[in-house]
Amino acid sequence: MTDTITRTAISPSRRSILGGVGLAAAGAVVGAPAVAAQATVSSAKPLQERTKSMHSITTRDGTSIAFKDWGSGEPVILSHGWPLNADSWESQAFFLADNGFRVITHDRRGHGRSSQPWDGNDMDNYADDLAELIEALDLKGVSLFGFSTGGGEVTRYIGRHGEKRVKRLGLISAVSPFMLKTDSNPKGTPIEVFDGLRAASLKDRSQLYKDIAGGPFFGFNRPGTQVSQGMIDSFWAQGMLAGHKSAYDSIKAFSETDMREDLKRVTVPTLIVHGDDDQIVPIDAAGRAAAEIVKHATFKVYAGAPHGLTDTHKDRLNADLLAFLKS
Repeated sequence: MTDTITRTAISPSRRSILGGVGLAAAGAVVGAPAVAAQATVSSAKPLQERTKSMHSITTRDGTSIAFKDWGSGEPVILSHGWPLNADSWESQAFFLADNGFRVITHDRRGHGRSSQPWDGNDMDNYADDLAELIEALDLKGVSLFGFSTGGGEVTRYIGRHGEKRVKRLGLISAVSPFMLKTDSNPKGTPIEVFDGLRAASLKDRSQLYKDIAGGPFFGFNRPGTQVSQGMIDSFWAQGMLAGHKSAYDSIKAFSETDMREDLKRVTVPTLIVHGDDDQIVPIDAAGRAAAEIVKHATFKVYAGAPHGLTDTHKDRLNADLLAFLKS
């Protein structure tokens, strides 16, 4: 990994969403990369000397990880879900940066504006990429928040890299500790659901993303729910920006990675937020199970909330994140 950060100006992106039948997903927003200029910026330069355009680092295997760096103050990293990118966190990133925090949101390998390696699309590499980003920016006392698959990423980060640089942990609609139904995880989701997701991705992933966003991800399949076409369009756009192979491989990563031992290593203050009508990552095998392992965690259940609560319940979530960060 290099000690420099590449800054790439990227055109503004739209926001999007995701959802699916009993499987993990994530946040919202996509952008079409329009490279205007590149420059090398030392990671040691103070925040006020860095522009607020898109940056990137190059990891140990040559993968480019794009990220945004907003605001100044105590550092916060927001890790997105599948098949989205950093833009899915834009409501929270804007709010927290506006309230005195430095907020970093990255596009996971194979997603968004990051490069699309053929191999390495697994939770261990996601966590190691995050570690390299934290080290490149020399972040200390960082609060890590992960949504959906991003919750798995930050959990596995602690399992592999410890808490030396971490001040707080937040799991939002997270896939942690373990999504797959097994003999030791009877409340999990059957493998057939994920096999069906893979088949649908190969058959017509564009339609799959529309179906997820227009249905269970935001709870738009529930009677009386006000549907947002903007959220659906944003989710679809972000999903289609992800690499086809990367997004396909990620289904195995978020569904079959067992993070129960990783969660046992968590000692920092932890916030767990989950909707009790999450049709993508059901609460019993996720939020409730995580709270049973991380017994000191603050566990907030949003009554009636779907998986994509970073959009549907953004005002409540923003307030809860800010209160947790200031506690």
